[in-house]
Order: sequence, then C-alpha cells, then structure tokens
Amino acid sequence: MCRFVLIACLALLTSGCQVGYLLKSAMSQADLLSRRVPVEEALRDPRLTPAQKTKLQVAQEAREFAEKDLGLKHTKNYDTFVQLDAPYVTWVVSASVKDELKHFLWKYPLVGEMPYKGFFNPAGAEEEAASLRSEGLDTFVRGVSAYSTLGWFRDPILSSMLAYKEYDLVSTIIHETTHATVFIKSEADFNERLANFIGVKGAEAFYLKKEGPSGATLKLMTEDSDDEKIFGEFISHELDEMDKWYASRKGSVIPEPERVARLNEIRERFVSVLKPKMHDQKGFTRFEKTEMNNARLLTYRLYYQDLSQFQRVFDKLGRDFPKMLDFCKSLEKVDDPVAALAAKANEF
Repeated sequence: MCRFVLIACLALLTSGCQVGYLLKSAMSQADLLSRRVPVEEALRDPRLTPAQKTKLQVAQEAREFAEKDLGLKHTKNYDTFVQLDAPYVTWVVSASVKDELKHFLWKYPLVGEMPYKGFFNPAGAEEEAASLRSEGLDTFVRGVSAYSTLGWFRDPILSSMLAYKEYDLVSTIIHETTHATVFIKSEADFNERLANFIGVKGAEAFYLKKEGPSGATLKLMTEDSDDEKIFGEFISHELDEMDKWYASRKGSVIPEPERVARLNEIRERFVSVLKPKMHDQKGFTRFEKTEMNNARLLTYRLYYQDLSQFQRVFDKLGRDFPKMLDFCKSLEKVDDPVAALAAKANEF
C-alpha cells in the first residue's frame, strides 16, 4: 500500500492527463493484486485443467531455476496466481509519426520515457489510439498476457499466461525476471532485447537441465528459435530498408497511398519468401493479417531486432549468465548502452 501511495504522489507531480491515468492505473493494479491466491491454493482449484496445473508447477521450477542457476534477482514474484476475466491483462498502445520510423514516447515517473502506454481495459487503449490518430500518428493496439512491475510489487502468474506453450511460459518467467534484475531508464529497446535474449537462452538451459540434450522440448524450442531467428533477420532488414525509403523522401510530402503500398510490400515478401521457410507457418499469422503501419513495425523492432550482439557478448563471457547480467548492469552507468554493447560485441 505504501508503494501505491508513492505512485499517487508521483502522479501529482506529473502534468496533464497523466495524473488521472497514473492514479487509475494504480487502482487497477491494486485490484489485480488483491485477487492473488497462493499457487498451492490454485493447484486445488477444480476450475483449472490438469494441463494448466502442470504449467503452474513448471513455472515454480522456472522461477527457482532463474534465481539459483541463472543469477537473476531473488523476488517473491510468481508464487501467487490470479484468474482474469479476459484473455489479456493489459492493452498497450504504440504510436509513430508517419514519415519516419520513430517512436512516440510517453514520460513516466521512475522508468523515464517509454514507447508504449498500457491500459487495464481495451476501451481506454482504443480511446488513446483514436486521440493519437487524430493528431496524424500511426497507432497499434495489442493485448498483453504478462508484464513486470520491475520488483515494485509481488507479480503473480496470470491465467492469460497459462495459454502459452509450456516452454514459452518458462521463457516468459525468465524474461520478466530479467526486467526485475536489469532495467535501464528510458532504454526500452535495450531492455526488451536483453530480456528476450535471456528469456530464450535461460529456457534452453532450463530444459537442458530438466530433460537432457536429447529432450523433446529442446527440439521444439530449436524449431521455434529457428523461425524467430529468420523472422528477426527478415524484419531487421525490412526496417533498415524502410528507414532508407523514408530518408530518401525527407522534406517532401509522401502520398498516403504510396506509403501504404510500400508498407504492404513487407507483408507480401513475408508471405512469398519467408513463410515457406518456417517450421510453424502459423506462428506469425498476425504479422500476415494485421494492417501494417509504422507503429506496428516499431513493435517488431522492439522485440525481434537482431540479437547477435548479445550472443557475441554472451559467448565472450563464456556463456556465463551471472557474468552477462553483471555486464549489462554495468551499462546502467553509461550514456549509450546500445553503443557500449556493440563495442563489447566487436572486441577481438
């Protein structure tokens, strides 16, 4: 409760409509946390299926593994459960100007500038998106099944998270615990890329220990990882090409039909060139079917941008998770953590 009071006080120091937004978000967060039950109690709930209960138990194993084997921060997260009445816990709005791949940023107390704004109900997110569109911005609204409060609160496992494949749930637990361990203010791209990297590598290490190198889960994860790798390479290239396309038209008005046609080319190349190469051709269905715009593209940059620099640094550090985390924590003190990561990755 003291933390909610602190958030309320910080909200009063924030100008404009952010005051009401932060207070409303704090109240919604309080309501969510008030519905937590211990995992042990949830495991006795007849409304949960055997598969869901298995996932809850594996999540406890993953939480312990993340702390003891990977060196992630010890928290009291994920030892409670909340049954939601919706498929998502929050709905997130992203936005961008139309003539450049450039995030619209919101300013928050404590965490700094972020390229998204979350709401505990879809109506609030759609209202925010409509307001931004009226200002001439591209917008993208998406449902979110899990998020981290960065150690401020005792995060529960959410019923929305139990819709994941088991190994995706493990990866998510490690991903969100990484946020609670390393979080650099106003560096959303770096934070998400790091959490993605540690989440995937940590889940691989979890199942290597649990099932051995010939385990069935590792095989499935490898196929998913291959798909995500080729998609990451594809979208990174397409983002670079869009940056060049916008730069070549800088200073001139781009006709909207021309811009839409250029953006749709990305989807067309995905369907014709990339999709046939994937193990799971249904894995990126949303990319194929959702309307393309700058805000949506930037969301993929946030989560699927090339992670090879993290891999090279990880390899240089002997694939030692605690050393990797210590290195990334040290970047909290530098002006440009992305450049510092690149410099470390390129060391001979």
